[in-house]
Amino acid sequence: MRSHEYDLDFRDRASRIRAWGVGLLALAALLWTWCAVLLLIPYQVDEEPGDRYPQECASRLLTERGTANEGLQNGDWCQNERDWPEALAVLGLSVPVSAAGVALFTSGSLSRRMSAHAEAMRELDKIADSRKA
Repeated sequence: MRSHEYDLDFRDRASRIRAWGVGLLALAALLWTWCAVLLLIPYQVDEEPGDRYPQECASRLLTERGTANEGLQNGDWCQNERDWPEALAVLGLSVPVSAAGVALFTSGSLSRRMSAHAEAMRELDKIADSRKA
C-alpha cells in the first residue's frame, strides 16, 4: 500500500473513531436530560390503578413542602414514584459513557489533525527539494 492510500485509510479510521465519540456523547446527553427530567419536572401519581384524580407531586429537586421527599408515613404517594437512586443511577451511568465519548472524539480528532499535519510537512519537503534541484 502506498503512503497516500495508507494516509487516507488512517483518516477514515480516525473519522469513524470520532463518530463513535460523538455518538457516545449524544447518548450521555440523553442520560443527562433523563436525569434532569426525573429531578426537575413535576409529576402525577395514581394512588390506585385507574385513579381518576391522580395526586400532583412537586419535582424531586425543587420542592418546598417536601411532597416528593416525606413519604408514605404522611399519606403521601409521591416518594415511591420517583426515587433518588434511579436518578443517581442514570447520572452515574452517564459518567463513563461521557468519558469514553470524550476520549474517542479527542483521539479521532487528534489523529486526523496529525495526519493532515504530516501530509502538509511532506508537501513542504517536496517543495523545498524541488527548489534545491
